[in-house]
Amino acid sequence: MWRIAALFAAATLQAAPGGRYLEMNFPPTRNPGRLPISSKYTLWVPDTPKPLRALIVHQHGCGAPAARGGATAAYDLHWQALAAQHDAALMAPSYGQIEDSRCREWSDPRNGSEQTFLAAIRDFAGHLRRPELLDVPWVLWGHSGGGTWVGIMTLLHPKQVAAVWYRSGAPVAETEIPEDVFSIPAMTNAGVKEKEGRFQAAWDNSVIWFERLRAGGAPIGFAPDPRSSHECADSRYLAILFFDAVLAGRYGKGVTRKLDPLKESVWLPDERVAKAWEEYIKTGAVSDTTPPPAPSIVTATRAASGAIELSWRAAADMESGIRCFLILRDGVRIAQVPEEPKGRFGRPLFQSMSYHDTPEQPIPNMHYTDPAPGSHTYSIVTVNSVGLESKPSKSVRAVIE
Repeated sequence: MWRIAALFAAATLQAAPGGRYLEMNFPPTRNPGRLPISSKYTLWVPDTPKPLRALIVHQHGCGAPAARGGATAAYDLHWQALAAQHDAALMAPSYGQIEDSRCREWSDPRNGSEQTFLAAIRDFAGHLRRPELLDVPWVLWGHSGGGTWVGIMTLLHPKQVAAVWYRSGAPVAETEIPEDVFSIPAMTNAGVKEKEGRFQAAWDNSVIWFERLRAGGAPIGFAPDPRSSHECADSRYLAILFFDAVLAGRYGKGVTRKLDPLKESVWLPDERVAKAWEEYIKTGAVSDTTPPPAPSIVTATRAASGAIELSWRAAADMESGIRCFLILRDGVRIAQVPEEPKGRFGRPLFQSMSYHDTPEQPIPNMHYTDPAPGSHTYSIVTVNSVGLESKPSKSVRAVIE
């Protein structure tokens, strides 16, 4: 258990379908060794009586836009599906950085963000009465400056880290690498279009970090994205698959860790990830042949206007997330939610993705209003990001007297 100096923090707890959100806020401080900018930590915990077995951390990059994007990471249905699959919590740090020049104040954890991060975990564990949060392994994902942050945290706490994903960022300035780091499964991932121009250092650092760790025998891969520059694009489809395989192997579910037989210089956790990696480095995408799970707990209530208000719950397809939902009335499709899914930085999704691999605001609700009067039976179909449809949910009948 960590011993951390007390920090002033404010916490809010919110129930949500399928889990709970807890938010912790820390003000800036001028004390030496403390974080000089504000920070917020949002935690999503799945509804499960089982002890939590891991903490998945999704760390944004440098700059105010990245911080705003990172604030929604814990609300991401796709990453929540990964967390729920492995009885894990999902955590999103967000730092109140205004100027890019102040990135180092948090992206180097030794400047105070390590302390607030550990303090947040301690307080989350207390508020949720989940003491296991103090000891569970960390699964770390970081973009740009966040890649530096997760890398240094790995150097500082190698025995705590189960796996790392470095998206266009790595701690190459660090000269000392503890021996335990060379046993941690990891992936460096950068956009090929970063090779020239503003983000060339991100590409170079990704390659350098991969080569340093691989030369020491670390189980690490390199996944160049042929379609993107510094934006995260569709990297999540490989990252989530990678973490799923590593976590499954850690908890003895039959996945064997081994060197990729197709390319000896790159480590991949299993054959499924190896095939996805081969596809990703050629196309920047990962295909899927399995349909998503059907939505659950559909409700239909009559509004004062006479319209039917539909709401439902749905877990994301762990391979492909959620593109949209189809509304069926008496077995016939009448609508799609959203009507036009958006995908500025990757596949069109129900939760449109930002530059930073996080849901754009406002976060959409699973809701539809049917203005047609009368008594009808409704069901919902989930469509994943490659267009595969789930079976219809259990139907619910709305009766208009």
